[in-house]
Amino acid sequence: MQHVRSRLGHSERRTCRALGVARSTVRYIPQPREDESALTAAMTRLACQYGRYGYRRVHALLRAEGWQVSHSRVLRIWRLEGLKVPPKQPKRSRLWLADGSCIRLAPTHRNHVWSWDFVFDRTRDGRVLKLMVVIDEFTRRCLAIHVARRIRSKEALEVFVDLMVEHGVPEHIRSDNGPEMVAEELRSWLEHMGSRTAYIMPGSPWENGYCESFNGRKRDELLNGEIFYTLKEAQVVIEHWRNHYNTRRPHSALGYRPPAPEVVLPNEGIREMETGQKAA
Repeated sequence: MQHVRSRLGHSERRTCRALGVARSTVRYIPQPREDESALTAAMTRLACQYGRYGYRRVHALLRAEGWQVSHSRVLRIWRLEGLKVPPKQPKRSRLWLADGSCIRLAPTHRNHVWSWDFVFDRTRDGRVLKLMVVIDEFTRRCLAIHVARRIRSKEALEVFVDLMVEHGVPEHIRSDNGPEMVAEELRSWLEHMGSRTAYIMPGSPWENGYCESFNGRKRDELLNGEIFYTLKEAQVVIEHWRNHYNTRRPHSALGYRPPAPEVVLPNEGIREMETGQKAA
């Protein structure tokens, strides 16, 4: 209305008559209800408490709390406040121990929780490639991707021996319930080393979310775009990608920093280190 009046230079009465709008409509100023602020606060509280609920369920909760409010009013405030159902809620990490008990555990430091899983691919001739993936859940570092035609519990144990010599012994090792994971020999050895085995619920791959996420990235960025002709080629290419993932690839959960960035010492620093070693 103000735009039309400024462009044409007519009075409010003449402009309203030309547009067919009542002058009272133009002059109307909506007055918020006395309980608007309290209702908005209640809706915000419920939306935060129940992140997967939309405005309809929030309306039902408001009615249960004693609010006499319509769907349309709830929807109006919902849109006005920018409330919406998030696409995905963060899951709480759960570990199922060997005795069947469940503890909720988020990794808090290096070597707190390792997780491992298997991924399958094929060479050009159709033969199976089996990839054993081990990651540190706190640092997001991929500790190993062991590639072979077959990997049984004995070979998995050998991989863990090499990793623990290099990185230390983890407090927990999380996995699903595959035959290689639950083998008595492997479980006994891990227990002897001081690592607690933590098995996820059968049929619940999301419980091993760190490994599943990593495997999805590996599949999307590497396996779907490569044709391997031999086992050796697969081992070399996949190991190169693992090094790139650890040292160069930005990781969103780490503030877009790589899990284990390379450290390059200047020439002066290298000479000082060599001098110090000779003096020692």
